[in-house]
Amino acid sequence: MKASPLLLGVGGAHIDRRGRVSGAYVPAASNPGIMREDVGGGAFNALRTAARRSVAASLMSVRGGDSAGEAVAGAIRQAGITDLSAIFLDRSTPSYTAILDGAGELVVGLADMALYDMAFPKQVRRSSLRDAAKMADALLVDANLPASALERLTALVPEKPVFAIAISPAKAMRLSTVAGRLSLTFLNRREVHALTGLTYGAQAEQVVAALRAKGLRSAVVTAGSEALLAYDGDGIFTLSPPSPRHIVDVTGAGDALAGATVAAMLNGLPLRAALREGAAAALLAIESAASAPDFTAKDFAAALGLVPQAAEVP
Repeated sequence: MKASPLLLGVGGAHIDRRGRVSGAYVPAASNPGIMREDVGGGAFNALRTAARRSVAASLMSVRGGDSAGEAVAGAIRQAGITDLSAIFLDRSTPSYTAILDGAGELVVGLADMALYDMAFPKQVRRSSLRDAAKMADALLVDANLPASALERLTALVPEKPVFAIAISPAKAMRLSTVAGRLSLTFLNRREVHALTGLTYGAQAEQVVAALRAKGLRSAVVTAGSEALLAYDGDGIFTLSPPSPRHIVDVTGAGDALAGATVAAMLNGLPLRAALREGAAAALLAIESAASAPDFTAKDFAAALGLVPQAAEVP
């Protein structure tokens, strides 16, 4: 029996707090709602989805020596992911707090992640991480890593695929210095704007030309409920995401898309077919209250059946 491909993730694994407004959101006012908390993070969320799609996963992140750090460790263990993370006993575990409107759309997010900026540049020098990178079939990184850490990490295994998640407009620029090493980058339209200066309404060809000019040879650009835009060496294409059967929470949908797409590519599918699997996972994430959706093979097959084929852009 063929062994599952091994994916090493390096990046965020932290506490996710999500408050959802009950009813219409009113700016600059007290809004009644519900706050819930679980474990998330770009790299970790993506790895959890990849692990459910026949990929063996390991994760290197950093966390504090607090109860939040213990919760993160438990979630990694429960997901069946090998934990290579460093623990700083005198530090607080990073967190992300999102406020969502009544429809589940993001109003504002607050990232308290100083530990990532402080610790990742040193942690990527660890010999254990170098060994793990050499054993892995591919790397998945997110822009929670400072630019210096991304540069050193991608230089460890120059011959292996590196997939990247842009994380946020504020952090997307960190990918610029390693753009030429990235096999595939996942970002949204706001992150495209931060990286290139293009406005939201830019045409597909303009977006692709601008990203290629930044050194990204292949990328997937999400735009909420609008069509995904993607390109690689074979051309430009779009993929219309299916309408959710019910919307619970959009948080983590992009991470699920990345995780399932990467898993499919590591299992031999080309980008166009792999992205259909990513869109199916994103659909399941939107319909789930968790940071990473929990689904069966039957659930996934049903979601995949709702995803159309990719359409080439002439």
